[in-house]
Amino acid sequence: MPAEDASMTRLVQREVSRRYIDATRLDVKAIHGVIYLRGSIAKLRGHDVDLRKELEVIHRVLRGKSGIRDVIIDVTFR
Repeated sequence: MPAEDASMTRLVQREVSRRYIDATRLDVKAIHGVIYLRGSIAKLRGHDVDLRKELEVIHRVLRGKSGIRDVIIDVTFR
């Protein structure tokens, strides 16, 4: 994996970890400026969040980051 893709993957993982979601089953990859989020997410215990809205926020924030050309989300809810 090129260094740029690796640093972008870490940036995305940090952004996802800021949300109140369980993303332990979420696979994050960055390939040439395109972010792929695949897998499943769930609510963190003790937090009542709308998972769809959380994904929308993540999508919007990532699209605003420099170097990110597109965000592909293929996520199911647990």
